[in-house]
This record gives sequence, structure tokens and C-alpha cells, in this order.
Amino acid sequence: MKLVLLACLAAVAVAAPQRDPKPELATVLRDDREDSGDGNFKYEFETSNGIVQSITGYPGAEGSSNIQGSFSFPLDDGRQASYTFVADENGYQPQSDLIPVAPPLPPHVIELLQIVEQLKAQGVKWDDQGTRIN
Repeated sequence: MKLVLLACLAAVAVAAPQRDPKPELATVLRDDREDSGDGNFKYEFETSNGIVQSITGYPGAEGSSNIQGSFSFPLDDGRQASYTFVADENGYQPQSDLIPVAPPLPPHVIELLQIVEQLKAQGVKWDDQGTRIN
């Protein structure tokens, strides 16, 4: 009985997935930086594991800093995740095929929103609880 139990444990240990004891560390292939000191800057870098980033910054309104750029990295399934973005007075605005998009509104919701717009145009008002007040 002990021999059978020992054999089962040995089989499980041998069948367990083996992990790479020393994962490969990424190295920096390119690291270019420019900063003019007046709010304008640019930097780009790339690593050996497929990460790439490019960012440009410039002064914005009211002392803010506006930034635009892109970054990408490899996914586990072999595809490359790619994003572009703008960060300015209007907030952070990323774009990518990987960002989920809400489904379209059903026709009855579109119809209800059109009715609400018509009522607003007629001067109808509601309180903060949604009750019509006129």
C-alpha cells in the first residue's frame, strides 16, 4: 500500500508543469530622451521583451502639461497590445482595439431618449428624483 502511494506521489510530481528556474530578464535596447526645459520633452524606449513606448510632452493651457504618445507590449497569446493616448485639459484619452466598447443602445432606449428631448424642448422639467414638476 505504501509503495502504491509513493508511486502515485512520484507520478504527480513528474507530471507537474516545470517552471523556468531563471526567467530571462529584459534589457533596454533603446532609451532616447530629450528635454528642452521649457515644458517640451520627448522620450522613447524599447526593451528586449517587446515593450515599446514613445511619449511627447508640451506645455498646455494654464500651466498644465499636455502629453501624447503610444505604447505596446506582447500578450501571452503572441499578439501585440498597442495603445495610443492623449493627456491634456480634457483628461486621459486612450485608444486601442483592446479597450472594451459598450454595446449599442437598444431601439426602445433610443426612442425614450428622443421623447425626453422632445419634452425638454417643450419646457418640461423634472426634480432630482425624476418626478415631473410642470
